[in-house]
Amino acid sequence: MFDMRPVGYVIGLLVATLGLAMLGPLLADLAAGNGHWPVFLESSVITIMAGALVALSCANGVTSGGLSLRQTFLLTSLVWVALPAFGALPFILGETQLTLTDAFFEAMSGMTTTGSSVLSGLQSLPEGVLLWRGILQWLGGIGIIIMAMVFLPELKVGGMQLFRAEAFDTMGKILPRAAEIASTISVIYVGLTFVCALAYTVAGMTPFDAMVHAMTTLATGGFANTDSSFGAYGQGAQYVCVVFMILAALPFVRYVQLFGGSARPLLFDTQIRGFFLAILVSSGALALSLSYSTYGFSEIAFRESLFNVVSIMSGTGYASADYMQWGPFAVTAFFFIGLIGGCAGSTTCSIKIFRYQILFASIGAQIRQIHAPHGVFQTRYQGRVVSDDIMNSVVAFFAIFILSIGVISVLLSLTGLDFITSVSGAATALGNIGPGLGNEIGPAGNFAGLNDTAKWILAFAMLLGRLELLVVLVLFSTQFWRA
Repeated sequence: MFDMRPVGYVIGLLVATLGLAMLGPLLADLAAGNGHWPVFLESSVITIMAGALVALSCANGVTSGGLSLRQTFLLTSLVWVALPAFGALPFILGETQLTLTDAFFEAMSGMTTTGSSVLSGLQSLPEGVLLWRGILQWLGGIGIIIMAMVFLPELKVGGMQLFRAEAFDTMGKILPRAAEIASTISVIYVGLTFVCALAYTVAGMTPFDAMVHAMTTLATGGFANTDSSFGAYGQGAQYVCVVFMILAALPFVRYVQLFGGSARPLLFDTQIRGFFLAILVSSGALALSLSYSTYGFSEIAFRESLFNVVSIMSGTGYASADYMQWGPFAVTAFFFIGLIGGCAGSTTCSIKIFRYQILFASIGAQIRQIHAPHGVFQTRYQGRVVSDDIMNSVVAFFAIFILSIGVISVLLSLTGLDFITSVSGAATALGNIGPGLGNEIGPAGNFAGLNDTAKWILAFAMLLGRLELLVVLVLFSTQFWRA
């Protein structure tokens, strides 16, 4: 019989921790004197009590043997459902008074670091609400790093097993290893957030805006404190943002190795080189397009193209301008740029650089095999032979990702959305990017006007994309439950 108690115990502890995190916005509202703090007190009490009761009721099922493979699959998926469900409470009970659908959508977008929002008039919202949006993304960001470094390699999802022994031996008991890795990564994550907040302050942001945007930048989440996103801030803040979006998109395991005294892995990582090359080519092409069509050959053309390319490629989703007005080339480019993603083991999303590199290396090996039928050609990545199971995982991920975009696009169109909104909505939710395309969900709009059915579909797509698709889809197979 399948034992749910270890899964429930971990989820209960995490939910209770989320309740404790609500005390931060409570203090922010108290300091601002806006009278909104009782909402977070009520939400915190409900969340802590619910999490504690679940953990206590399941504590007798916890053993020293760790989690089984099935329990790990289930835990990984249910965590990203339970936390947004409780994270939605302040949006329902607070000044925003969102419906259940809108509140869950906003919380799911936060925890998955997608950045799509149903809220407007952000400048007038209580400080606690703005901080809570930032905390949701910040917690989701560090959770994603731990998941990518511990759970996904164990589950052999999407080729992530390639990174199993990058800096930590994640074989064996999963939870103890997760705790060890989390402690190391957390120090680096908190440190980068602090430095980012300091840099934003120097660049002209208020301390509160700097803190919230540092959280959402390092999480590559994209929730901003104004409706105009980063268009409300000067060029200094935008350049700071570019630097830290890039840092957040690099493998955090390389920072661990760097602080351990080894800079070589960071400097010679194939993923990192590919990521910088993609930024260079994409922003360069877009800058040339903007120079001819909009801004002329100027600093603003370079900055606008660099900022928005890095933002969309990393899945952060900030916008410094309405790039829907930049012409069809820019709009088309942003759609495909969003499907690139950053590096594995970072807070970024979408397909990710390493999968493209493995796929292209495999294609190259196949072409050489055609030219020299008697030769032996192996697919290699960073000097290592790519095994068949990794290659199969990568190809399966590509196929399921593209198929999922198609299926979700059709489902969205059946709710009454137009073609552009349906396709870009599906892509931005699965890629956890943030803004879509079109006048409604583009960089100048938000998702408030969509019908409830479309919002639930998109919320599921955010979960699906954030957990690398297969982690969620395997739960719908009868073989999983019969095992």
